[in-house]
Amino acid sequence: MKTDRRDALKLARQLRSGDPTAVWVPNAEQEAMRDPTRTRDDFKAREQKTRQQLDAFVLRHGHHWPSNKTRWTQAHYNWLESLTFRHAWLRIVLQEYIDAVKIVGARVATITDRMMKVLPQWSLAPMVDSLIALRGIDKISAMVLLGELGDISRFDSPKQLMAYLGLTPSEHGSGKRRRQGAVTLTGNSRARRTLVESAWSYRFPARKTMHLKRKASDASEKPKLLPGQRKGDYVDATTRLCG
Repeated sequence: MKTDRRDALKLARQLRSGDPTAVWVPNAEQEAMRDPTRTRDDFKAREQKTRQQLDAFVLRHGHHWPSNKTRWTQAHYNWLESLTFRHAWLRIVLQEYIDAVKIVGARVATITDRMMKVLPQWSLAPMVDSLIALRGIDKISAMVLLGELGDISRFDSPKQLMAYLGLTPSEHGSGKRRRQGAVTLTGNSRARRTLVESAWSYRFPARKTMHLKRKASDASEKPKLLPGQRKGDYVDATTRLCG
């Protein structure tokens, strides 16, 4: 039997025992900020797919770009434009692919520029300046993470955040047997992917590269420290990780 009275009593007992846990609900601003980052993510996926199609077409017809050279630079585009084929219609296909890559690339650049212009209006903009101090995280990555996660100070510890993102090992045990497996992959996949991609930067020792200098110039003069963070924490953590 299920009635409103029985449901109310059940909820009251659960509240009395402290069983229910609080759920974070994003506000209207938070939900609105997710749309630009997700739209840009869609455009980037489309750009990658179109580039793969162009690469496959060129390779299928016996043309090879040197593996030691960077792709999608002006030199690479000049090389693509100079390719010749035995049949004229193949040249038409090549040009269509090149145009498609440039069009979707322009859309990515446009939405990125627009996101940078509206960023100062966001209530979490100071937090973005704090996150880009970390290696591997630029403004776009920080906007994706904060757009999907909200204020990360709601997590009591890094362990709780990693569990929320599905980056902790799974475990299946019974009795004395303990069996651990791959990461759980629960939670927000977009935030998890962004964080994992950013973490790859820690493969290398910390150096003051031109890229980091540009990041420093993009940040505000007085970035806000993360909740519970002290000055020097980032340097100490980097030293422990990379030596």
